[in-house]
Amino acid sequence: MISLAFAMCISYKVFMNPKISIIMGVYNCADTLEESINSILSQTYTNWHFIICDDCSVDNTYQILEQYQNKYPDKFTLLKNETNMGLNFTLNKCLEMCDGELIARQDGDDVSLPDRFEKEIEILKNDQFALVSSSMISFDENGDFGLIKHPEIPTVNDFRFGSPFCHAPVIIRKKVMDEVGGYTVAEHLLRVEDYHLWFKIYAKGYIGYNIQEPLYKMRDDRNATKRRNFKNRMNETRLKYWGFKEISVSKKYYYYILRPFILGLIPIWFYSFLHRSKLKKDNVK
Repeated sequence: MISLAFAMCISYKVFMNPKISIIMGVYNCADTLEESINSILSQTYTNWHFIICDDCSVDNTYQILEQYQNKYPDKFTLLKNETNMGLNFTLNKCLEMCDGELIARQDGDDVSLPDRFEKEIEILKNDQFALVSSSMISFDENGDFGLIKHPEIPTVNDFRFGSPFCHAPVIIRKKVMDEVGGYTVAEHLLRVEDYHLWFKIYAKGYIGYNIQEPLYKMRDDRNATKRRNFKNRMNETRLKYWGFKEISVSKKYYYYILRPFILGLIPIWFYSFLHRSKLKKDNVK
């Protein structure tokens, strides 16, 4: 009995200060990388280890990463792909090196606000949630211009609109990531690897939580707009067709499967206008 009580006490203390393994895949982001990494170094929560994989960049991204690894050898693990493999493969390569109880994401052109980890871990003290994310501020070279929010506790029917969680600010329990096999590496899942991951997690009966306060800033510039091409829209359409059945989305919402296909037919300049107009409806405070 004493030994059981001792074990429970140790387990409680571990989760009060769980280790976070942060995974980042980077490709040609030398101009933004230092700002992104420095936002992690500025976190109020400090029990973390950063695992970064360079996906065969052709700029000086890797050299910048080496500087951080040399300066903070206990905090950074640096990996490199010999050829460009895509985000799915690259994040899985990072996952192989993770030893924390929690897995966090960060992108090389984004910024985490200082209390992001501290506030997300508070939510994960509730065992019912497999993952936690937050709202995101959209910004570009001219400053902040919009806010991306999702339902606080998404249901399966919330998947009809698209990904119900912002990917980059997420923290996921490692045991859940292991159970679903991490990210699925496939050509038809490029740019929708996060959406597919949420389908897999919800299919196992888990749920997640969205902090409504923005704890992350996502760079949403011209380069981001260019990545929303017709091919990636078709990837999302195929994924919805599979995923809706997998998690039993109500059939009355199946017409949403065609939404990304239709958006893919819109000229990119007009889509960019609609996208930014929508974000601006929620003014950044």
